Amino acid sequence: MPEAGETERVLLEALFAGAPVGFLLLDTQLRVVRCNQAAADMRGLPEGDVMSRVPPEFASGFMRDDLRDLAASVLETGSPVLNRLVRGHASADSTAEATFSVTLFRLHDSTGRVLGLAGLVEDVSLREAAVTRLAILDKAFRRIGGTLDVTGTAWELAEVAVPDLADGVIVDVLDDAYRGRRLPTGSLDPNSVLRRAAHRSVDDTDHTVDLGALFALPSHTPYSRSLADLRPRLVAHLDADEPWFAADPERTRRAVERGVHSLLVTPLKAQDTVLGVAVYYRHRRPAAFGPDDLRLAEELASRTALHLDKAHSYRRERTIAQTLQRYLRPSARPETSAVETAVLHVEGDEGADWFDVIPLSGARVALTAGTVAGRGIEAAAAMGQLRAAVQTLAAQDMAPDELLTGLDDAFVRLGQDTGGAGGTDEPPHPTTCLYLVYDPVSSECTVSLAGYPEPILLAPDGSGIAPDLPPGPALGRGGGYESVTLKLDPGSLIGLYSRGLLTHGSGVEEAGSPDLASILGRAGVDLAQLCDDVAYRLASDTTRDDVSLLLARTRVLDPDNVAVWPLSEDPREVARARALCAAQLTAWGLDGLADTTELIVSELVTNAIRYGTPPMTLRLLFDRELLCEVSDSSSTTPHMRLATDTDEGGRGLFLVMHVSSRWGTRFAARGKTIWSAQELPP
Repeated sequence: MPEAGETERVLLEALFAGAPVGFLLLDTQLRVVRCNQAAADMRGLPEGDVMSRVPPEFASGFMRDDLRDLAASVLETGSPVLNRLVRGHASADSTAEATFSVTLFRLHDSTGRVLGLAGLVEDVSLREAAVTRLAILDKAFRRIGGTLDVTGTAWELAEVAVPDLADGVIVDVLDDAYRGRRLPTGSLDPNSVLRRAAHRSVDDTDHTVDLGALFALPSHTPYSRSLADLRPRLVAHLDADEPWFAADPERTRRAVERGVHSLLVTPLKAQDTVLGVAVYYRHRRPAAFGPDDLRLAEELASRTALHLDKAHSYRRERTIAQTLQRYLRPSARPETSAVETAVLHVEGDEGADWFDVIPLSGARVALTAGTVAGRGIEAAAAMGQLRAAVQTLAAQDMAPDELLTGLDDAFVRLGQDTGGAGGTDEPPHPTTCLYLVYDPVSSECTVSLAGYPEPILLAPDGSGIAPDLPPGPALGRGGGYESVTLKLDPGSLIGLYSRGLLTHGSGVEEAGSPDLASILGRAGVDLAQLCDDVAYRLASDTTRDDVSLLLARTRVLDPDNVAVWPLSEDPREVARARALCAAQLTAWGLDGLADTTELIVSELVTNAIRYGTPPMTLRLLFDRELLCEVSDSSSTTPHMRLATDTDEGGRGLFLVMHVSSRWGTRFAARGKTIWSAQELPP
């Protein structure tokens, strides 16, 4: 038996001495009565020096956690503490951080009497550092790249790295990346301009450069050198007499004041494209950066650069698309006697809106607006094509429903030319449109919709007018459009608005537009001021869609500037028509246009009597130009041809074209009108 007991004692001694983890034995007074070499090595002391030390002194050397309170709790309750992670220093005389796994449990004799505590301590710094790095990378993969925005991506990097990796992070991005310009490949030009995109710190410290500010990096610093050769820099211990401090004294002074003692500098590059630089620093955490930290910072920089490049590409395409849209939209609205207009347009990330004010014959005006869904250059190009198509169809003086039918056909052909959506004949960009014609002589408004929001119509006192319009399908969805004609009082308000004003940043379309109607319904307010008020309403919203608003206030043509005469089929009516026009021009003070007008009237009335059917009328309009119109009940369209030397006729419309500034034919529900316009003398 003694031999067995001796063997057991030897085995226990060997276990205690050779265990790779620290063993501690404490009595009921929480004094260390025995400690193996592994525990002593954690403090950098020989075993003999540790044996006589009590836990508070022992704990103060490598654990910040209050080991005495922890041990006292275990001693009192008997509930063990298993694998409690505590942070401290690697040894008594070291400032290097370390992480320990601590286990404490109570010891009893065979009678149940408490003898003290046993403790196991293991240095798990490497394991926990690896776990921390993996956690940071996991957070980076989940959080970086959540937005196609340069500033947002830079802040995502800063939020991931602070405080887990660094006490502070600065992200500087090339200004060209913000502006959507072409970025350099290879090393960066020393004179390149950067913009401070993000700066995050564990405390509120003064920033060397304000957020959003532009600056150039000084030469011969870790920052500029990193961008020059596209390699990271590790400055493990930042000394006060670093030779490169002189090249950047202001940044250096701020860093010294904050107590920065360690730096990491990583270039932000996606393949060969340079986007900026990220700087990590520590001023609170005493441990310096190491090679593992540098590799982690490179991983973060690589992922950030990838998404910065995507954000830059998106910004570049969006900049090109918006430039194209601005070029394709009308640069100025024509002045008309029919309406006074004002426009609001706010560019967004989605959709391409257009709007137009198109003068028509008979002093009428067309108001049109449309939206091409989608984003990018394709949507902008489609918007330009459709706007040109509307202009072309409007020049033919088509009724609103007929114009939308023709536009629908053109839209389908455009979709077929571009291959449709996903290789089908479906239109690649869902598109809506509204076309409205207002006549200042009759005060009538005719409107037709192709999936576009119903216009706001307000009487002069601000009260609403319910047009009850059939919505009509979007373009490319089969057509079938209807028009509605309304009588509007002078001073009525017409508002054409895109769906972006219904969602205004919420992403959810609101039912109707009561808020918009209440803003626009204030009688007597200038149209430009109304547009401003709507823009101010959008100020607090993050508008994703394009927003457009076209306002028009109706006018009527002075009855004294309109002259209408019925005509009979008698050929002698031609001479009477010339005499009536001459007398009317004299009354208007336009004798200088008498000769050409009599020629135009003679040819148009002769054509109507010869080829048209009654009833026939002659109308003169004195507006921004002199308009002469001859209407009859026939739908036969006259065609101008070039007569030969031996032809006795066929020169009438040719003469009308040459003496007119413009001329044309428009059709009504019954019959047609041939019209001619002449510029007024100065």
